[in-house]
Amino acid sequence: MQVFRKLEDIPASFGPTLLSVGNFDGVHRAHTQVLANVVSRARELGCKAMAVTFEPHPVRILRPDSGLKLLTPTPEKLRLLKTTGIDAVLLLPFTPDLSCMTPQVFARDILKKGLQAREIHEGYNFHFGHKAAGDLNLLGELGREMSFEVKAYSELRLRGEPVSSTRIRQLLADGKVSRARHLLARPFSILSTPGRGRGYGSKYTVPTINLSDYDEFVPKYGVYVTRTRVGEECFDSVTNVGNRPTFGADSFAVETHLFDFHPLELNPDTEVEIHFLQRLRDEIKFPSVEALRQQIGQDVNQAQRYFRLLRMKDRASV
Repeated sequence: MQVFRKLEDIPASFGPTLLSVGNFDGVHRAHTQVLANVVSRARELGCKAMAVTFEPHPVRILRPDSGLKLLTPTPEKLRLLKTTGIDAVLLLPFTPDLSCMTPQVFARDILKKGLQAREIHEGYNFHFGHKAAGDLNLLGELGREMSFEVKAYSELRLRGEPVSSTRIRQLLADGKVSRARHLLARPFSILSTPGRGRGYGSKYTVPTINLSDYDEFVPKYGVYVTRTRVGEECFDSVTNVGNRPTFGADSFAVETHLFDFHPLELNPDTEVEIHFLQRLRDEIKFPSVEALRQQIGQDVNQAQRYFRLLRMKDRASV
C-alpha cells in the first residue's frame, strides 16, 4: 500500500481511482465494508483503490479545545487500512485553507483533477467542504457534472447498534470493550512502547510492564482481561488503566501483568500492543499495597479462567 502525504506526491502515472473519503477513525466494520467494495470495483474496472483521509483529524484544527482523542492514531490507522487491500492512502494535510474549500472546489480540484476519481463510495452521513456544506445529494450532482459516480451506503447496524466511531467511543468510555469489539470486528487495542526511565536493560525480567505516555483514547479506567504483544511475542495478561489511587497522588498509567512470563529482550523502542478483551472491575483505592496485591491475584485468576473457557470454546468449534 502506497502512502501519499499530499496531493502533489501522487505521480501523474498513478491513473484513475475509485475512492472513499473519511476520517476512518477506528477503521471499524462499516469502514471496511465500504473499502472492500472499493477494492472489488477497482479490480473490475482496472483502477486504483484509494482511501482519502486527513492529517491531523479535522476536529483538532476546527475545534482545538475539544480534546479529541483518537481510537486509531495515524500509524495504527494506516496499518489497519493496509489490511483492506487498498492500493493507496492519501493523507491530506488538514489546514485552515483546506477547511475553507467549498464542496464544489473540493470535488473539482481534489476528487476529479487530482485523483481522477471514477467512483466515490461514501456512507449515508457523509459531508464535505467548508462548514460541511456538501452532502451525498450534492456529491451526486457534482458527479454528474464531472463524470464520476457516487455509491451511497446506508447505516450499518449490528445487534441493534449503529456501527460508528461515535458509538464505539461511547462503549469504550463505559468500559464495554466486548461490545465495542463487535463493532470494530477486532478487539480495541492501543500501541505504544515501554515507559522510559524505568531502568529497563537489555534483559527484562519482571512480568509487569508499563506503557510510556499514551495520549490517545483509552477505555474507562479499570482492570481488563487483555492480550499483550511485546515485540514479536504475545502473552495473556491483565491490564490496569488509570491513576493507581492506592499510591496516593494521581499518576496515570497503563500497567500490564503478563502471564506465562519469561525474560525478554526489551528496549525503550520495543512495541507493546494491548488488546482489551473483557472488563473485570473498576479501579479501587486499597487500604494497603498488600490488599492491592491480593486483589491482583484474584484478577489474574479471573483472567486465566476467561482464557481457559475461550480456548475450550475454540477447540469445540474446530
